[in-house]
Amino acid sequence: MTQTRALSTTPSTEPGSEWWRTSVIYQIYPRSFADANGDGIGDLQGITSRLEQLATMDIDAIWLSPFFTSPQKDGGYDVSNYVDVDPLFGSLADYDAMVARAHELGLRVIIDLVPNHCSDQHPWFQEALNSPAGSPERDRFIFRDADEGTLPNNWESVFGGPMWTRTANEDGTPGQVYLHIFDATQPDFNWHNEEVRAMFRDVLRFWLDRGTDGFRVDVAHGMIKAEGLPDFTPDPKGASMGGTEELAPWWGQDGVHEIYRDWRTVMDEYEGQRVLCAEAWVNPLDLMAKWVREDEMHQAFNFPYLSTGWDASALREVINESMAAFGAVGAPSTWVLSNHDVVRHASRLALTDDNPQGEGIGPLTPNHPDPVIGLRRARAASTLMLALPGGAYLYQGEELGLPEAMELPDEARQDPTWFRTNHERYGRDGCRVPLPWEADAPAYGFNTTGESWLPQPEQWAGYARSLQENDADSTLHLYQELLRLRREHALGSGDVQWLASNDEKLLTLQNGSVIIVMNFCADPVRLPPELAKLPRLVSSALQVSESSVEGETALWLDATRS
Repeated sequence: MTQTRALSTTPSTEPGSEWWRTSVIYQIYPRSFADANGDGIGDLQGITSRLEQLATMDIDAIWLSPFFTSPQKDGGYDVSNYVDVDPLFGSLADYDAMVARAHELGLRVIIDLVPNHCSDQHPWFQEALNSPAGSPERDRFIFRDADEGTLPNNWESVFGGPMWTRTANEDGTPGQVYLHIFDATQPDFNWHNEEVRAMFRDVLRFWLDRGTDGFRVDVAHGMIKAEGLPDFTPDPKGASMGGTEELAPWWGQDGVHEIYRDWRTVMDEYEGQRVLCAEAWVNPLDLMAKWVREDEMHQAFNFPYLSTGWDASALREVINESMAAFGAVGAPSTWVLSNHDVVRHASRLALTDDNPQGEGIGPLTPNHPDPVIGLRRARAASTLMLALPGGAYLYQGEELGLPEAMELPDEARQDPTWFRTNHERYGRDGCRVPLPWEADAPAYGFNTTGESWLPQPEQWAGYARSLQENDADSTLHLYQELLRLRREHALGSGDVQWLASNDEKLLTLQNGSVIIVMNFCADPVRLPPELAKLPRLVSSALQVSESSVEGETALWLDATRS
């Protein structure tokens, strides 16, 4: 029988009781989660059918990537109608049924919101194309005059190529150009326009009225561009979705915070602790923390943590920085290892130092990561992450230990990065392949027809949930145990204390009643005598030693029973 928890319907007034401060939120990429109608694309009814299985993981909420009406040029992040469900995924009635079932199971529902840009098929943009320069319709977007053969600046799109696309006048002559941080089919809104701001307030209320518990805000560091749109050449070694102290003029401008203060007033109109979470790719962490000041958002994704490689000192440093930066504004830190935009951490952590550690939209090495090393490190990294105080985000399939699907045929790839870079950058398809639920079923249980919008690797059968549910050593069982113990020991509301260690290969810390030890080298390392006598709560290792920490593993010890 599935265990459920009561869902709060009114905000708690008890200090520190806000659910989002200690939350574990599970990301669902709808088109790849579960397909109820058998067309090869996941849908809302498919999600509803699998919610009971998610509830066994002791998570607090699910977060859905976009399912709004869209031409699907960028996996739904090109929205043409913000207040309806794309028929690919079902209907508003299907959404309402999914929310109702999630709430019955004690799960909250967070959905993606994409405010930086829309689809070029959005009615507003179509009106803009059919209106003259300087019109109110064009003022909803960022249009500029530019002589033929020139552009307003040198900005490069995240997906490759110029950040500007030219329109044509009614007589066929070259017209104005418009700005798009991403694909040409995703024009950026002009957030200095009050019509745009009013429209999104209405969008927030539409979904909140349907019982939605919050929003993950896509590209929350975009929306406002630097005055004058000055030329800027980013560091080629930097991440394309963000920057360091020297932010690109299209990222992290101060004006975005005014927008979120406005949104927070809308969220606070509703009971039930509705939340906002920022996808803000900005460094350093004390800059990212601006997004979660008391009157703005509740959470922000911790991308510096995600981007940190397999390195004990680097991890310790980013954990300290995270706790300090977010704590300084009274917000919880969040922790995340994988999502729909990055190489899955079961592969990423096994890549060598000269290969991408962060975003999954760069070129991937032909020297594939070792899957055994990758899974071992991934299990250890998750064991550490889920012991840290604050909020944690999981990406669908990581609880199965899924690696990046790197062997996709070229003709199957769909990420716009692949096309805009002339097939030089693989894009994000490898982390978006549909999930394996049942080892012996068509499409591994993704549906009953065997159709799949991206091809599933043959080895997916070995990762199927049906196999892992009956295997006490499986990654699924590890996650279930970690999440159960995390709640039982209240680790989300704890604090980090570093413990001295004579071995630099070990990272040792304590959170409340739990001591966490992580071994970063490939060989076993003996535990200090004072730790060896403590009972073990859980270990990421498949073969557990009583006196050592196995190579590239992490374990939790019960500090209350010495």
